[in-house]
Amino acid sequence: MQRDMLRTANELVKRGHQVEIFTMRWDGDLPDAKKPNPIKVHVLPQTGWFNYQRYQKFIDAAFERINAGNFDYVFGYNRMAGLDAHFAADPCFIERAHQQRSFFYRLLPRYKWFAACERAIFAKDQKTEVLAVSLTEKPHFQKWYGIQDNRYHYIPPFLSPERFILQDKQVMRAYLRDSFGFGAEDFVYLLTGSGFAMKGLDRAILAMAALPADLRVNTRLVAVGQDNPKTFNQMAKKLGLQNNVLISKGRPDIPQLMQGADACVHPAYRENTGLVILEAMACGAPILVTASCGYASHVAEADAGIVHDMPFNQELFNQQFLEMRQSPQKQTWSEHGLNYSKAIMNANDGSAEALILIELALRKAAILKRGALHD
Repeated sequence: MQRDMLRTANELVKRGHQVEIFTMRWDGDLPDAKKPNPIKVHVLPQTGWFNYQRYQKFIDAAFERINAGNFDYVFGYNRMAGLDAHFAADPCFIERAHQQRSFFYRLLPRYKWFAACERAIFAKDQKTEVLAVSLTEKPHFQKWYGIQDNRYHYIPPFLSPERFILQDKQVMRAYLRDSFGFGAEDFVYLLTGSGFAMKGLDRAILAMAALPADLRVNTRLVAVGQDNPKTFNQMAKKLGLQNNVLISKGRPDIPQLMQGADACVHPAYRENTGLVILEAMACGAPILVTASCGYASHVAEADAGIVHDMPFNQELFNQQFLEMRQSPQKQTWSEHGLNYSKAIMNANDGSAEALILIELALRKAAILKRGALHD
């Protein structure tokens, strides 16, 4: 989502628009302030006992500046009142709260705050436009809030051709194995994404434990992402997999690791999209995913791996995990994924979000102008 935000900002600037970004924190290099028409970044850190309290302070601070400025259009990546448009990257909060949480959770101030922010975006009586990279969650938002179809704008997935330049497969295999100290002939499953609990790392570890012993001895599972690995390392050790499971913090070389992996696995409990699924396909990696991921449909459409239907069944998933290890289809899945991802790159060159926002901003300006003339 952060990459999407900065790419969209740059596309808007390229088309002559001025962009200012409001955020609680900025990691990495700031946009070049010396460029003509530079992107202005306002970093507004906040304090508070709970995250939703910090978020509310940030919203208040940001809109104090926004309301004092002369902004034509306000586009938000987090849910909050006052937006002209919202980038819907997250699942429906209230749906998850009712399906996965207890009644008592819904009595907490945290729940009430996030539910109110979501309603401010999606309710039928609101005017906020919604940009979405997946339509998986749309039925949930319509069920709870009645959002109209004409406020929902679908964005084709974006894959950067520069980020996914294919390199020699054997070189990438050696690169991955050298990076983690594996044997040259080890079979490697790769799981990527922050938030290992939601990404289903536990499911992958259990599937590793279920492999036949003669295959397991030279099979590795690498998980890369920003999360505390302690629980999963303990789980692997308890199952005798401390030599089979390796958990790494986030790295910038994910495309290279994907190109060197024998298979990618993404058994997420629930995910609105799952961009890593398309990234794996763009790297030629066969992939095993759960149907609870919004982008799992692309795997099925492309025939680029195996989609585990819901409800989740660990025993069946174990069999599919083994199939990814043994199937002669891996090369075919790889080729299908590569071809499919090329079509995705052609469908969205990175400008789709910016073009939609420009159209919506022009529409808003026209409405305001008509209102002024009427007055």
